[in-house]
Amino acid sequence: MYADEPSDDRAESGSEYDELHGRGRVEKRGIEKTAIMVSKGLMGFWGFVDFLLLGAGGMSIALSIVWREPSVLMNLTLDNQFLTAGMVVGIALVATFLVSLGAVVQKNHVTGGFVILNYILVADAIIVLVVGSMIWFFSLRQRSEFHTRWIALPDATKQQLQDQFSCCGYFNATDNIVIGGYCQSQQFADNLNVNNTDNFCVTPVTKFTDYTLENVFTTIYGYMSIVLTLLITSLCVIKKREEHERFKKIDAKRGRSFV
Repeated sequence: MYADEPSDDRAESGSEYDELHGRGRVEKRGIEKTAIMVSKGLMGFWGFVDFLLLGAGGMSIALSIVWREPSVLMNLTLDNQFLTAGMVVGIALVATFLVSLGAVVQKNHVTGGFVILNYILVADAIIVLVVGSMIWFFSLRQRSEFHTRWIALPDATKQQLQDQFSCCGYFNATDNIVIGGYCQSQQFADNLNVNNTDNFCVTPVTKFTDYTLENVFTTIYGYMSIVLTLLITSLCVIKKREEHERFKKIDAKRGRSFV
């Protein structure tokens, strides 16, 4: 009778071991399943932001091309310098998207592509900040800046704008006025009410330019949120991949120890 007791204890301890081992395997599967779900969610969000980056770059390139078409007010507002800067932003963002494709298709243990991508995203952020700030600072001085551009306009273009806005001259009726059309004579221009700033072209012209420039630089600054979000998400992807690889190595070592 006494000889049977140890065997019962061994059976009991064996069943406890099996129960604990089975519970451990269930918990491990649960953790792995959760990790996979988190990884899929993270990569899904990363992909969404990455395509937003592509959309921002494509829009910048498209508008930089479209706004070069002949249009008196748009050409006055956005010169070649601004349009070229917008093209640079667009090309940089599209190129970054292409680099991101190379990074995401690499195996989990390879994170070098994401590291390179993050450095490029930092460069993108600097480009976006410089271009957006350049246009913003220009918009703060637009009354004087567009006075210089107004002076450089051909007389036919000045008259076209005077007729369009029913105004004469830039700051006043004698400032670079072109006689003809709405401004039929200098006497007509001199008799305009000086208290009504809409009678002089600086007000209607800068109303249009202010609206346009404000939308342009706020949109460009908006790209910054996409760039920084993708940068932070890419850092999370790197951390997640490194964790996955570390657990994979731990599991491999455990597997060998049981053999």
